[in-house]
Amino acid sequence: MEEEFLDELNDSEDESIQGDGEMYEHFRFVADKGQQLLRVDKFLVSRLEKSSRNRVQQAADAGCVLVNGKPVKSNYRVKPLDIVSVVMDRPRYELEIFPEDIPLDIVYEDSELLVVNKPAGLVVHPGHGNYSGTLVNALAWHFRDNPDYDVNDPRMGLVHRIDKDTSGLLVVAKTPDAKTHLGKQFFNKTTRREYVAVVWGVPQPADGRIEGNIGRNPKDRMQMAVMEDPSMGKHAVTHYSLIENLGYASVVRCRLETGRTHQIRVHMRHIGHPLLNDARYGGDEVLRGERSASYMQFVRNCFELCPRQALHARTLGFVHPETGEEMFFESPVPADMTAMIEKWRTYCEAKNLRG
Repeated sequence: MEEEFLDELNDSEDESIQGDGEMYEHFRFVADKGQQLLRVDKFLVSRLEKSSRNRVQQAADAGCVLVNGKPVKSNYRVKPLDIVSVVMDRPRYELEIFPEDIPLDIVYEDSELLVVNKPAGLVVHPGHGNYSGTLVNALAWHFRDNPDYDVNDPRMGLVHRIDKDTSGLLVVAKTPDAKTHLGKQFFNKTTRREYVAVVWGVPQPADGRIEGNIGRNPKDRMQMAVMEDPSMGKHAVTHYSLIENLGYASVVRCRLETGRTHQIRVHMRHIGHPLLNDARYGGDEVLRGERSASYMQFVRNCFELCPRQALHARTLGFVHPETGEEMFFESPVPADMTAMIEKWRTYCEAKNLRG
């Protein structure tokens, strides 16, 4: 299976993840003290059974081959004591994936790919204690009668990820070539991904660009954070624009220029506007508005309507890997977020919060 892992080209997103963009090491080799200068693709081919040089080169092109922690091209020459790693956007599956009859909201499907609208609460990949009930298990069921699709084969499948409690659009590759082609588009940032979020407060200015390296929060390993040291973390850029002013909250559109773990959640918090009901990043507290008991109850009622971070992957655009056609998909904001927005809208109008 080693050569197959090299085809797991990634979205350097994923929101998902699961978020969007976290990388996992699958293989690591340390060059000997007497290592002669050798191209990294040749170095890996000699160490990964049944791998091909072309597969290694594709992995390097997608940023999946690291030397001493940094992505390299396939012509990099390995030196003595270099640490050569192969990384991917998901953990290694520890168990075989079995089909489970979990409903899928399929937006589009052809011989090369499938676009699915993921509901909030559905984990994307097995791992970290979630070895069943995931989107991958649902895909195994959907493709159970397709002899050409093996859900355990990483040369095909999900090209990017979004968080468990984020809803919205994901693309699934049905062939190795489609996965390679789509993976490169995500890596090269030529895809189009826009999200709708409900955040605390009203951003000023109404349209902006957030830039800040994102890495693991040294004070809380469960969180990501914008790094104060510019040499740490991974480069991340989010563009936002105000859709609707809700007085103490607002609806914003976020467009990803990069795709890092929890990127929108971290960036919006960084500028002082956490997503509503985002427990991991403090959005489940009352951060704007009155201190009255009635207002506190109103916020609790809103959180009951949308019991997760208010984030939806609304649009997804890419070039079809076979036809070259530009594909664009849009998913309506789901009922839980819509209900919460409507409740805020009613409150805002009653209190004349927009003047």
